Amino acid sequence: MTREYLKKATLTSKSDASDTKKIVRDILDEIEAGGDEAALSYAKKFDKYDGEIVLSQEAIEAAIAQVPDKLKRDIEFAHANVKRFAEAQLGTVRDFEVEVVPGFIAGQKAIPVNAAGCYVPGGRYSHIASAIMTVTTAKVAGCKHIVACSPPRPGIGIAPAIVYAAHVCGADRILAMGGVQGVAAMTYGLFGLPKANILVGPGNQFVAEAKRMLFGRVGIDMIAGPTDSLVLADKSADAMVVAADLVGQAEHGYNSPVWLVTDDRALAEEVMRLVPGLIDDLPDVNRDNATAAWRDYAEVILCADREEMAACSDDYAPEHLTVQAEDLDWWLGRLSCYGSLFLGEETTVAFGDKASGTNHVLPTSGAASYTGGLSVHKYMKIVTWQRATREGAKPVAEATARISRLEGMEGHARTADIRLKKYFPDETFDLTAEA
Repeated sequence: MTREYLKKATLTSKSDASDTKKIVRDILDEIEAGGDEAALSYAKKFDKYDGEIVLSQEAIEAAIAQVPDKLKRDIEFAHANVKRFAEAQLGTVRDFEVEVVPGFIAGQKAIPVNAAGCYVPGGRYSHIASAIMTVTTAKVAGCKHIVACSPPRPGIGIAPAIVYAAHVCGADRILAMGGVQGVAAMTYGLFGLPKANILVGPGNQFVAEAKRMLFGRVGIDMIAGPTDSLVLADKSADAMVVAADLVGQAEHGYNSPVWLVTDDRALAEEVMRLVPGLIDDLPDVNRDNATAAWRDYAEVILCADREEMAACSDDYAPEHLTVQAEDLDWWLGRLSCYGSLFLGEETTVAFGDKASGTNHVLPTSGAASYTGGLSVHKYMKIVTWQRATREGAKPVAEATARISRLEGMEGHARTADIRLKKYFPDETFDLTAEA
C-alpha cells in the first residue's frame, strides 16, 4: 500500500522517554520499608504539601462547598452517563453453568476485586473526568472499597472539583498524595487503607512506571504512555472541525501524537493550513503543548482509498479514533484496532473524555491492537468452578489419568485413579499411557 506523508513526525512517543526506572524503584522500596513516614516525606518533597492526607468528612464537605453549583450539575450529568454505560457493561458479564458431559457441570462466576485504587491526575490539568471514569466503574463493578488518590497543590490540597467528583461517584476514601508515593500508598495499604487489589487511572511517566513495576503484586488497568488520537476524514469532512479536533487532543502534552489519515489531498492541505492558527489562539500552557505536539509528533497521511485509510488506522492502533467520513456503518464494521471510536462529526473525543458515558482511560502507544480501555470488567475476576456426580466424573477421570501419565505426571494420574477405584470398585479401567 502506498501512503504519502504530507507531514511526518520527527519524534515518536518514546523518543524522549527518560530512564525513570531507578528513581521509581528507589521510591517504591523506601516507602515499602518506611511506611507512612516515608510516604509523607516524599509528599513534602514532591507535592510540597503537609496537610491532611486522608481527607476527613469535614475536609470533603469544605472542598465541596467551594464547587460552583453549575459545575456540580455537570459532574453529576457526566457521572450519570458513565454509570449508565458501566451498568450496561456489567449486564454483559453473567454467571453460567454448563453440563460438559452428563453429570459433570462446570461454571463461570464473576467476582469484583475487594479494593480498588484510582489515581486521578491533578498536576498540569485538574482531571475531574478521571475521577468520574475510574471511581464510577469501580463502584458499579461492586468493589467493596475504593480509594481516589490525587496530587494536592501546595497550601491548597486536591482541587475541590476532583474531591466532589470522587465523593459523588462513590469513593470510600480520598487520598491527597501524588505520583509514585500516592501509588505506593494505595498498593501497600498505608494510612489505614486496605491494600489495593487493582490500580487504575492515567498519570505521568513516573506513575506509569510505578504501576508497571507493581503489576503482578497488584492488577493494573494498563501501562499508559502519552495520549494519542487519529482522525479518518474523507472529502465530506469539514476541514475546520477536523483541525479543531486535532488541536484539541494535541493540547494534552508536548509529546501527544495526533494523526490525520485521508484520501483527499485538498482536505489535508486545508487542515494543515488551519491548525497553526487554532493553536496560536489557545491559552499559554495549552498553546505550548499543542505547538510542540503538532511540530514534533503529528502526521498527515494521504491514502488511495478508504480501505487503505482503514488499514493505516489499524496499523497505528490509536487510543482515540475519530471518523468524519461517509458511510459510518462501513467504518464501524471495518475498523478493528482502537481504544474508543467516535463516529461522525456529531461526536468528538472530548465528549468521551468528559461526559458522554464511555470510559476515557484507554490504551495508548499501539496497545489498542491487543486490549481495550477501562471498564467494569477490569475490576472483576472471571473465575470457574465445577461439580460432578460420580458417574459424571467417570469419563473425565479416565481421560485425566491417561493424559497425565502420557505427560509423565504420575501424581496427577493417581488423583483420578483413587476416585475410580473408590466409586467403581467392581470395574476395571485401562489407565495406562500406552496405545
